[in-house]
Amino acid sequence: MFGEEEARKLIDKVFKRGGCQSVEILLLSNDQSLTRFANNTIHQNVAERDADLIVRCFIGKRMGIASTNRFDETALDEVIARARENAAASPEDPYYPGLPEPADYQTVRPYDQATASYPPKSRAEAIGIVCRLAAEKGLNASGAFSTGRSEVVIANSLGVFAYHAATSADFQTVVMSADSSGRAHASAWKAADIDAEALGSEAVQKAELSRNPRAVPPGEYTVVLDPYVTEDLLHMLNFHGMGAQAVFEGRSWMNDRLGQKAMSAEVSIWDDGLDLTGLPMPFDYEGVPRQRVEIVSQGVVQGPVYDRYTAARMGKVSTGHALPPTARGFGPIAANLFMAPGIATLEEMIRSTRKGLHITRFWYTRLVHPRDCVITGMTRDGVFLIENGELAYPVKNLRFTQSYVEALNHVEMVGKETRLLASEFGGMAVRVPALKLSAFNFTGATV
Repeated sequence: MFGEEEARKLIDKVFKRGGCQSVEILLLSNDQSLTRFANNTIHQNVAERDADLIVRCFIGKRMGIASTNRFDETALDEVIARARENAAASPEDPYYPGLPEPADYQTVRPYDQATASYPPKSRAEAIGIVCRLAAEKGLNASGAFSTGRSEVVIANSLGVFAYHAATSADFQTVVMSADSSGRAHASAWKAADIDAEALGSEAVQKAELSRNPRAVPPGEYTVVLDPYVTEDLLHMLNFHGMGAQAVFEGRSWMNDRLGQKAMSAEVSIWDDGLDLTGLPMPFDYEGVPRQRVEIVSQGVVQGPVYDRYTAARMGKVSTGHALPPTARGFGPIAANLFMAPGIATLEEMIRSTRKGLHITRFWYTRLVHPRDCVITGMTRDGVFLIENGELAYPVKNLRFTQSYVEALNHVEMVGKETRLLASEFGGMAVRVPALKLSAFNFTGATV
């Protein structure tokens, strides 16, 4: 970790090297530790400390990029020279909007010193609780507990300088028997907010209840969804249509739905990079302040998130959602998504269901058709038949092909509790509730 003062000194050294008409510098620093376990035993403890300096050099409307994780004088000379050479060799981009000028951003501090210095022993003790809970029931637990800290610093030759530091913690476990499994997951920016015992108990209970599953026929079912399933719904809608580039290219589920009611009135979704109940970051990777963006409000589609490039092409203003330069080809993407909670408990959703399925997780989901966000995938880690308001028995996993837009139009009840879940794609998170949907289409059984 550099700290704001040392980061500024390093960036100033790059600026002094010159050679470009304008320059953007992104400094990413990470100090992360991870403890993995399987078969009720810790088998790996690793730690990584690294930093990347990414330079974008502009000559007119030509852009070149180069990066390094060395910070000696020779390395800084080399990285600016490579960025300059790449710019000179690149074609002009007629749509390049220029670098942003300085703008005030609201400081948020999702930083916890105890998490930043969280010792391996504490991770091991938390994992030990989960492994003991599984072993007592004759089950095998596996998973990982990660903790760490990171910095993002963005500066440009027009005077932008933005600094953000954060900590993170993430615990995931899968508990298995010969014919069943259960999963639990939670994220936070304070390790103290991760309740390993509760997560272990959740996964163990699901693994026990899902033993000896029975087959049920495919078809349309009422479903009660754990937050882990809601997470998948939002991530897929995000990656396949919440960004302005997808809308501009005509491949978003928002196309032909903007301003229209496309989901249940129970559904409201927004992105907020300042909310401390998520994993906030107050600016994007161009240094533009992040705005709260209403994406779906009571079922009505409001609009996508923008970076400066898409905003310029579409006559809009950036909402502060540019990705790092190395991932910018994906266009802007929401990074801190929230779904509004409701008033129901998971138990109340189940009790209100005459016949349906309780789904705890989707897995291996992939896009079939972008304009309706049709997704195919499978259930995993516990599926249960609901009869007359009770869990009747576990069922074998099912495959589905379903429009996620249509699915969210069938929301009948929303859970009052939400869970923060970090994505496997760094820097993205959702806070989501459980859901009850009146209809969801399952196309077949899995092997």
